[in-house]
Amino acid sequence: MQLTDIILLWSFSWFTVVNSMAVDTISSNQTIKDGETIVSAGGEFELGFFSPGSSTNRYLGIWYKKISHGTVVWVANRETPLNNSFGMVRVSGNGITLQTVNGSDGLIWSANTSKSLKNPSLQLLDTGNLVLWDEDHNINDSEDFIWQSFDHPGDTQLPGMKFGIDLVTGINRYYTSWKSANDPSLGNFTYKLDSNGFPQFILRKDSVIWSRFGPWIGPAYSGIPNYYQSGYYKYTFVSDGREIYSQFDLINKTPAIMRVVLTPTGEAKILMWNNQQQIWEVNLAQQFTDCDNYGSCGAYGICNINKTPRCECLRGFVPKFPKQWEAADWSNGCVHRTNLVCGTEEDFVKYSSVKLPDTRHSWYNMTINLQECEELCLKNCSCTAYANADVRSGGHGCVLWFTGLIDIRDNIEGGQDIYVRIPSSELGKSGRSKTKRKIKVFVIAGVSTLVLFLVLTLGLFCMTSLYIACRKRKRQLQENLRLSSGIVAWNKIEGEDMELPLFEFESIANATSNFSNDNKLGHGGYGPVYKGMLDDGQEIAVKRLSSNSSQGLDEFKNEVSFISKLQHRNLVALLGCCIDKGERILIYEYMPNKSLDLFIFDEELRNTMDWQKRYNIINGIARGLLYLHEDSKLRIIHRDLKASNILLDHEMNPKISDFGMARSFKANETEANTSRVVGTYGYMSPEYAIDGQFSVKSDVYSFGVLLIEIVSGMKNRLFFHPGHSLNLLGHAWISYNEEKLLQLIDDMIVESCDQTEALRLIQIGLLCVQHDPKDRPAMSEVVFMLSNNTKLAQPKQPGFFMERFLFEVDSISNPNTKSSSNELTITALLARE
Repeated sequence: MQLTDIILLWSFSWFTVVNSMAVDTISSNQTIKDGETIVSAGGEFELGFFSPGSSTNRYLGIWYKKISHGTVVWVANRETPLNNSFGMVRVSGNGITLQTVNGSDGLIWSANTSKSLKNPSLQLLDTGNLVLWDEDHNINDSEDFIWQSFDHPGDTQLPGMKFGIDLVTGINRYYTSWKSANDPSLGNFTYKLDSNGFPQFILRKDSVIWSRFGPWIGPAYSGIPNYYQSGYYKYTFVSDGREIYSQFDLINKTPAIMRVVLTPTGEAKILMWNNQQQIWEVNLAQQFTDCDNYGSCGAYGICNINKTPRCECLRGFVPKFPKQWEAADWSNGCVHRTNLVCGTEEDFVKYSSVKLPDTRHSWYNMTINLQECEELCLKNCSCTAYANADVRSGGHGCVLWFTGLIDIRDNIEGGQDIYVRIPSSELGKSGRSKTKRKIKVFVIAGVSTLVLFLVLTLGLFCMTSLYIACRKRKRQLQENLRLSSGIVAWNKIEGEDMELPLFEFESIANATSNFSNDNKLGHGGYGPVYKGMLDDGQEIAVKRLSSNSSQGLDEFKNEVSFISKLQHRNLVALLGCCIDKGERILIYEYMPNKSLDLFIFDEELRNTMDWQKRYNIINGIARGLLYLHEDSKLRIIHRDLKASNILLDHEMNPKISDFGMARSFKANETEANTSRVVGTYGYMSPEYAIDGQFSVKSDVYSFGVLLIEIVSGMKNRLFFHPGHSLNLLGHAWISYNEEKLLQLIDDMIVESCDQTEALRLIQIGLLCVQHDPKDRPAMSEVVFMLSNNTKLAQPKQPGFFMERFLFEVDSISNPNTKSSSNELTITALLARE
């Protein structure tokens, strides 16, 4: 192979491989030097030395060769990089070693074996697995591998890799994020199987539990909302006494190229290669909400992101510290209202569709049924709850808890049932002891003698059922009539026809393949969103109200009444609605690039967002808001402006969407108050979150947060800095005061962007998020500042720059001082992200 200088693309960042010369295999006492590579037999993967992003350090790694050149899937020397291009890999009877050619830096990395090898060979398989094997054995038998990279993963899981523990060898396969796109060293996040009690997967930030995905309950993990098995891949879970692991496999040798990545920000994403666009698309990503933060509601507390407040005590429990609970500090959880007296008056309350609590201190048995599980729990005074271990085939297996129930989440689609032990008096029952339960068995047996009587009353039962069905049908017709009447009323607001088409349910069902999961684009507070295609070939996005949504008729009316009358290139177009069969469905123009948050918060996709695209998006959002605030017939306050509500068309033009929470003002109105605060933590202005007061300046605050997020590529609420505990706004404020704003610009664009222009935009963002709404500019002023180089005012301290703790700091010099104004409780917050 000819020696050439090539530059490869790594995760959409540049990395270099010099003087590339490929070989197939390294045998005993052979070497591979920097500039030479091993290529898998099918040419799918390549192993060699590389430098990620802007780094000059050299690492030994594996990356894709045929597609997405440079997307690294494994790194050997993550913690010990080479600072020169004299690296060399050698294979010997003792294993694999990495060192410099002259050996001056000593041993850099090694994969030693417990036995001496006669004819060792290092080979890269088409699966991306680097294996060390003895040529005297069969390469196709994985049990004959002396060492394999699949047993030592980095931040990536490839199809066929096991994720878990080998109980025989002690190998624990888990994933650790990179520190950054330029630094593959061990990052802050680890995703690991915990085999204590009923096995579960836990995401940790450093040594602290950050989030749990819940245990495997048969078809899925109990804590992942809207989880579904894709037509491209499947997850399997194995616990056979020898191993406990999860495995990710492609289905029927699908041509799809997929991988799972744990990003430096702690997000687990399933990515699929789009060969046409030459990008990695997010197939499935864990959407973090406040309810995903581990133990946010404390012991015996349950979290529901669609309720306000989001934490409540389980039935029969009360807050341990009521004053703290009222102040939205739920971390200390709940305690029994009435003390349990073991074996006397006890019962169980059932919770459905929940993420099972932390199972580290649980016990499980896969051979018994739910009734036997209940009996075991009653017999043990320390047992606090029980559940099926597997929900398939009606449920089987048993899990028992013996400590406080921590980290329960409610309203999980596809979640599990759990039975929590409480005094019978909490259920309004006289109690049931173990003796009473035995009596109950005999009573139930005696009831069987009434079968004859039930047969005689079958006719009455049928009549009753028919009556109930008729009543249900009547209610449905009334609901349809009410909705239809509402639409007629909405179609004439202040005498102006909206001419909004009404679609039949059958046409929308056909357009979305009957609301197939394969067509599902995402899920918001309103409900799921599907991609569809009408008979005329027009692509549409269909937003369908979920049965368990916290939103309803008012939000539906808002969308119909507002968007149908708004015409602006930076607002999403509403094509029609459907109220057929009691449904509440909105039909929009389809946005092929989905939402802004998928780009700016993704370690790989945000590299496609160059400075010009980001500037155009910021400018487009500003002009859309200006239209809402000043140029439309009604002065409209959006009230939920955030990255996920900015959609992107095929040319990456931004369009503001989701007007379910919007409010309109008359020409002479400037602000209003509400007792029902709605919106998303991190984007809400202080006066709105605390006092329920909103105005156009509330949207300006949200725009300022969004502007700083776009320039920095970081989320306000999830921002982390080792030197302080402030959120992104706080970090921006400190950086501004210390004249270090340059460090706030996204690493992906800091070298290529107009830095003066980027710094100016951050200052505009800080002007928008000032604590006092009177200090914030109007959107007309913001648009002028974006398009002109006039001198900017000096921003004042932002509001909620320690928002993650629901209070702001009084001064930078004393970040632990709470402002008394922010100790008020946010009692009616509907968090929708």
